[in-house]
Amino acid sequence: MEKVKPKKHLGQHFLTDLSIAEKIAKAVTGHGGVKKVLEIGPGMGVLTDFLLLEDWDLYLVDIDKESIAYLHQKYPSLGSKIIDGDYLKEDFKNIMNGPYVVAGNFPYNISSQIFFKVLEERDQVTEVVCMLQKEVAQRIASPKGNKDYGILSVLLQAFYDIEYLFTVPPGVFNPPPKVNSGVIRLKRNQVEKLDCNEKLFFRVVKQGFSTRRKTLRNAVKSMGISEELKADTLLDKRAEQLGVEEFIYLTNKIEESWNQ
Repeated sequence: MEKVKPKKHLGQHFLTDLSIAEKIAKAVTGHGGVKKVLEIGPGMGVLTDFLLLEDWDLYLVDIDKESIAYLHQKYPSLGSKIIDGDYLKEDFKNIMNGPYVVAGNFPYNISSQIFFKVLEERDQVTEVVCMLQKEVAQRIASPKGNKDYGILSVLLQAFYDIEYLFTVPPGVFNPPPKVNSGVIRLKRNQVEKLDCNEKLFFRVVKQGFSTRRKTLRNAVKSMGISEELKADTLLDKRAEQLGVEEFIYLTNKIEESWNQ
């Protein structure tokens, strides 16, 4: 089988170090007793080989036609579980038909979009084990008060317990990226629904971080808040100083101020 060439426009950096692939595969726990695993962007199957050893009910999705052809040759027994498509556009709720784990070496250029899709499907995605740009991995796992803490940190931490597992240097990829990579694991927590209007929560978090250096009073001013809420000392803080619970409190206060 001819090797697949990594394509720059797809943000492909193929992992070549087998020990790191094995380490990532072993980090998948099947949280919640789940057996189905969806690997995003398997490329030539370096991680896939180790996931198959762990005996998961494995599905693969790749947008690269060359990779898909290669994977069908390499894993004929997977058949229709090799999905030629875009994870961001396919309806995996129906494809996976129940709870599943997401794993993979995520393309750098779409890693944040993958997580927004995971959030949409959080009732089914019980765990994510992935490698992505170190800076993004740290941001997702970062606690409040940290300079890396941002929109994705808050939104994902509302529904997942997150661990930064280890750092991977550029030299173990073909082609090597210009930056380090990081491996993280997210496990779905017990929160089924937030104690607030969830759509508004997402909006408040995004608005809060839209002007990072300003206080929340300035950041959420355009949302039309009451004079009473403007006096709340919580609004003296910046978005990065608030945890999930404080954002829930703020969301409820904003909604209350609209109904006054």
